[in-house]
Amino acid sequence: MNIQSYLKGFSAYLKLERSLSENSINAYHNDVNKLFEYLQLAKQDITLKAISLKELRDFIIWLNELGAQASTQARVISGIKSFFMYLMEEELIENDPSALLETPKISRKLPDTLSIHEIDQLIAAIDASKPEGIRNKAIIEVLYSCGLRVSELTELKISNIFEETEFIKVIGKGNKERIVPIGTTALKFINIYLQEIRVHQTVKRGNEDYIFLNRFGSKLSRISIFNLIKTLAVAAGVRKNISPHTLRHSFATHLIEGGADLRAIQEMLGHSSITTTEIYTHLDRDYLKTVITEFHPRA
Repeated sequence: MNIQSYLKGFSAYLKLERSLSENSINAYHNDVNKLFEYLQLAKQDITLKAISLKELRDFIIWLNELGAQASTQARVISGIKSFFMYLMEEELIENDPSALLETPKISRKLPDTLSIHEIDQLIAAIDASKPEGIRNKAIIEVLYSCGLRVSELTELKISNIFEETEFIKVIGKGNKERIVPIGTTALKFINIYLQEIRVHQTVKRGNEDYIFLNRFGSKLSRISIFNLIKTLAVAAGVRKNISPHTLRHSFATHLIEGGADLRAIQEMLGHSSITTTEIYTHLDRDYLKTVITEFHPRA
């Protein structure tokens, strides 16, 4: 079975018909690859038309035995269902074996957050005497001020900053655009970086509009932002396993703790469903319980 030719068509379908980002397309591609790797390991050299619900269920059981979490299994199942949907639409198969494939129940894990003090510690740990220090300070301020995903930060462009109104245009998942307010402190550090540091760099062709650049004049990679956050956490003495996404979680949590409307937070985070945002309300309830316990006279 020449699976690569089917995967090539599947990738084109996801890009043109579903308007998914390259990261999402790669994830779906890898998940379907896992299925066919399993079939090879299980020595089941069968055609696409011969794949049944049993093979798919056995594959999920295999993933579970490997230690894949429910969230990972659910993502893989989503990719497989999309793949067979594509095959059905292209009339490459007559029946969809994934139609009755059940998605495992996913426990709602509370995301890690940083306190306002810990965020201040991260920023204070940056050496602003170095050129990259000014850039890094702007990066942390923007991540926390706007609640951006790491990919949204690396793709952020100078032309998408509206300084007078204090908003930025963000390109999110599936190339969906949204407008997000940006704080004056984050704007201040962006301007310092652009006017005092970036202006002296030789910018690589095609990267002229990206805000944050590496020392070679190219836009920053996602992994470089991850490494920056990890390094700062160690320097600041923050003993939590944090990532750029932790600042996004903290942004949402601190807004809710301050009484912000959940719908407004949904818009700013770029969540398509309010239920995705509602996970942060659990943190708020814990926070309210702490306030009652520590400060209420009748607690």
